Amino acid sequence: MSIDSRLPQFRSLTPVQRLEHLQQQLALSNADTALLRKAGALPLGVAEGMIENVVGTFELPYAIATNFQINGRDVLIPLVVEEPSVVAAASFMAKLARPGGGFLTSSTAPLMRAQVQIMGVDDPYSARLSLLRNKDEIIALANSKDQLLNTLGGGCRDIEVHTFIESPRGPMLVAHLIVDVRDAMGANTVNTMAEAVAPLIEQLCGGKVRLRILSNLADLRLARAQVRIAPEQLDAPGYQGSEVIEGIIDAYTFAAIDPYRAATHNKGIMNGIDPLVVATGNDWRAVEAGAHAYACRNGHYGSLTTWEKAGNGHLVGTIEMPMPLGLVGGATRTHPLAQLSLRILGVKTAQELAEIAVAVGLAQNLGALRALATEGIQRGHMALHARNIALSAGARGEEIDWVATRMVEAKDVRADRAQALLTERRGQ
Repeated sequence: MSIDSRLPQFRSLTPVQRLEHLQQQLALSNADTALLRKAGALPLGVAEGMIENVVGTFELPYAIATNFQINGRDVLIPLVVEEPSVVAAASFMAKLARPGGGFLTSSTAPLMRAQVQIMGVDDPYSARLSLLRNKDEIIALANSKDQLLNTLGGGCRDIEVHTFIESPRGPMLVAHLIVDVRDAMGANTVNTMAEAVAPLIEQLCGGKVRLRILSNLADLRLARAQVRIAPEQLDAPGYQGSEVIEGIIDAYTFAAIDPYRAATHNKGIMNGIDPLVVATGNDWRAVEAGAHAYACRNGHYGSLTTWEKAGNGHLVGTIEMPMPLGLVGGATRTHPLAQLSLRILGVKTAQELAEIAVAVGLAQNLGALRALATEGIQRGHMALHARNIALSAGARGEEIDWVATRMVEAKDVRADRAQALLTERRGQ
């Protein structure tokens, strides 16, 4: 199905009109749109089966980021997020990227690691080689625990054995099972395999197995995106695009060398990625953990993106990071809106979903850097934040825009100011 992700004037429509537009363009069923029309798309009975001690459900805004073109395909991006400016910034940056071909992406195979910790080994170097010598037996045992995965083309592919001689608890070995989990996130699969091979590993190396658990540093399961933007696309009031590019590269360099800046820089990237992960029912905590651990891979915490200037003056941005997302299992399979999100995205594989996620992260990072290199982050952010302040003061309907506009014009966005403006309007 061919779509156009630009959706002109989408922001100016009411939620009902936006949903009607999506239904027409994506050929959504009435059952699909009913999930978004009613409050509480997640039935309490389903929620009860997902986690413990359920007393209700909690909703966040569900929005659509527009204008994205990824590998030549237009994509609408469902995002679940409470922070103002995220959806607007991602959509605007995707619009600027379109003339240059949008975002290009790639990814590695969906390989996850399961770790098996072995303690009490007297001869750790020899024990390591004993495990490697018998790796085919270990792999076969691991694969015997998930025949379905094998039929889908996945399964345990290899093992690694790491030695930690200077551990405070004595020499430690850690065996890694390298598992192709196909379209699953893979936590349950690799944990089951780690449990299964533990007795054999003890027998082969003479130690005591302790932990058998996946690693959320999915450094073999990488997704990548790149974008190229001409200087004129970055022109802004009072700024030439070429000047903006220099400011963006300076801001990126700051994040690359200073961990205090990198933490905020990378948080901005995750502002785009996490809402998509949540919208598709995936584990955003696992993605966050892996992302920040990966940012330390060179011995210091740095930027997850790179920004540079090509010979023709174009701005070129790239991102490469772990992205362990799944299409099957967990909330992705049980939450009705997670399933709807996948239909809106039109993805067929977990790798495709991962590539879309990093493209959104790259767009979000560009939006923040562009703002920092021009008017500063607060002007645009506070304009949107003012709506939240107006809401919290009790504004409803047309009152929201009226109060927010006046606070922004006065550069005075405060809860007490919103309350005073609301009282003034209602007294007219």
